[in-house]
Amino acid sequence: MRINTNVSALNTYSRLTSANASKSNSLAKLSSGFRINRAGDDAAGLAISEKMKGQISGLKQAVRNAQDGISLIQTAEGALNETHEIVNRMRDLASQGATGTLGDQDRAEINKEFSALKEEVTRIADTTNFNQKTLLDGSFDSAAKTAAKVETAGDDFISSVTISNNSKLKAGDLEIKAEKEADKAVVFTVKDHTVAAEKDGSYTIKDLKGSVVGKIAVTDKAKATSTETITADTVVAKATTTAGDANKKLSFHVGANSGEKISVSIGKMDSKTLGLDELDLSNADSADEAINKLDEAKATVSSARSDLGAVQNRLTHTINNLSTTQENLTEANSRIRDVDMAEEMMSFTKSNILSQAATSMLAQANAMPQSVLSLLQG
Repeated sequence: MRINTNVSALNTYSRLTSANASKSNSLAKLSSGFRINRAGDDAAGLAISEKMKGQISGLKQAVRNAQDGISLIQTAEGALNETHEIVNRMRDLASQGATGTLGDQDRAEINKEFSALKEEVTRIADTTNFNQKTLLDGSFDSAAKTAAKVETAGDDFISSVTISNNSKLKAGDLEIKAEKEADKAVVFTVKDHTVAAEKDGSYTIKDLKGSVVGKIAVTDKAKATSTETITADTVVAKATTTAGDANKKLSFHVGANSGEKISVSIGKMDSKTLGLDELDLSNADSADEAINKLDEAKATVSSARSDLGAVQNRLTHTINNLSTTQENLTEANSRIRDVDMAEEMMSFTKSNILSQAATSMLAQANAMPQSVLSLLQG
């Protein structure tokens, strides 16, 4: 029998230390609710859980971003709704001005409201904003622009052609700017002529050869305005399209990761862009022509509102998807990170009992060397 080394006590102490460590670990899990409180609990699980936490947090922010995007779109669309109402009223005024029962003074009075409404369309475009971002002034118009270059077979003074609608060239959309002399500027519009698209992407304005293009006002800096009649040969407008600037789009970050964006382009919606600036109701003919231009303006506004509505609906579905993904990821992370309280309570009870038993046995093991005293007394 040896007293310097109590092997039984050492073994019992080792068991007690292990039971207490397990008990302490269970207490930490039960008190925090987490299965993983430090990397040592589950190194791989911790890494996976932290990545999931980043995704979940990003998805929450993405939902808020999409909701802000909907608010922005509703702001722009609400302003365009009022622009729509204004254009409708302008069309009513044009229809009224086109009737022969009115006199010049009557049309002058109608023109006052007509002009005021044109100014209001521009004011709405210039002042509609969301978080200090002006929405309808063309700042976020990424659409491709179409321009045209003119080649002429006569009348060298015709120098350029511009396309007013920035998209599809058609009859009545060409404004020809010309210079006859250095101090005289000529501007007139080609109307009611055939526009043919060529294979090379150019457009040919036909039916002009030998015909009267129109009466044009020639302004002389030194003299009064005069009117001349001009004829022209075939005019060919070489249309070229410039790619839109993607940086001008409004982009909403709607995902947890880089590059997950939804973009929307909002065109310029002022009177000039909608073709309203040059309209007037001074006579029945101009009022009648204004009706068609106002219909085109309505179509442009309707198209813009449709685009905004489509993106708004898309964002609504995006929010639903983000919410579902966030819910599923949260559940998955919970299975990795959170503790099963019932299971851990079983482990704690086991460790607690083993700790108490080991403590009792350690006392017994420490008492064993005392039996040597009986031998010494003999």
